[in-house]
Amino acid sequence: MTKIFIDGSEGTTGLRINERFKGRDDIEILSIDPELRKDPAEIRRLINQSDVTFLCLPDQAAIEAVELVDNPDTVIIDASTAHRTNPGWAYGFPELSKEHRAAIKSSKRIAVPGCYASGFIALAFPLVKAGILPKDYPVSIFAVSGYSGGGKKLIAAYEEEGRDPKFDSARMYAWGQTHKHLKEMKAITGLSREPLFSPLTTNYHSGMIVQVPLFTDLLKSHKSPAELQSFFADYYKDEKFIKVQPLGADVEAGGALFSDACAGFDGMEIFVTGNEDRVMLATRFDNLGKGASGAAVQCLNIVMGCAEDKGLSL
Repeated sequence: MTKIFIDGSEGTTGLRINERFKGRDDIEILSIDPELRKDPAEIRRLINQSDVTFLCLPDQAAIEAVELVDNPDTVIIDASTAHRTNPGWAYGFPELSKEHRAAIKSSKRIAVPGCYASGFIALAFPLVKAGILPKDYPVSIFAVSGYSGGGKKLIAAYEEEGRDPKFDSARMYAWGQTHKHLKEMKAITGLSREPLFSPLTTNYHSGMIVQVPLFTDLLKSHKSPAELQSFFADYYKDEKFIKVQPLGADVEAGGALFSDACAGFDGMEIFVTGNEDRVMLATRFDNLGKGASGAAVQCLNIVMGCAEDKGLSL
């Protein structure tokens, strides 16, 4: 069996990774004594005893954990921001290209994408690669997520008894355009400038929508909504985890998409709508699924050579 260690197993992402291992008979979980979970010597022992270690840690702690690796065969799958733009690490989004999938399969160092970044990159990477979206396009992103994306402290703020009534409304943040996902949004897509990013969280646990509006006359060649939907459908046609919805799916849904509809789902939906002048692209998925733990387990499955969706919900 493949020996797995989760460093940071009590965090939101670590707990969700553990949930996806229930019922699997092809892995062995290496557990750490709760009293030793911050002991570097014990962490080092377990990392180097494992075939695969998941890092579900703050960035600096993830960097320090990688420095503990002595076993050349141990694979590190890092769910933090620390290594996502590091050229020595595979970027854990296999659907982007055959090269991305091959790199995950062969690498000992894999960085799991950020949740907002996953939704944006799924849209922007293919468009830049195909020469449809100019690299210097002034990209804007509007996104909404469940509060679980903010980690334990934000979850506690939303779920505590007698909580502050302000949490009943939308929480808009990252006004200074320094959100930690911006760096990978630019680097992975090949854009020459960082997007203008406007995220918010609101009063539900998990699920998110990432929206990218485009002016068709600013694209390298004019593309109608129908042409863009066809482009994405062809690009992701063989992918289990990404489902491109038919043109008009938003209309059939009553003209509104609900951002928590993919909670508990480990895949991603893509929507295209708009008119000849202005197009809205959108992805919908679970920030704890394809946006975090589900993506991490998908990467593990690729490393192990089993079905990519093993233990996952599609």
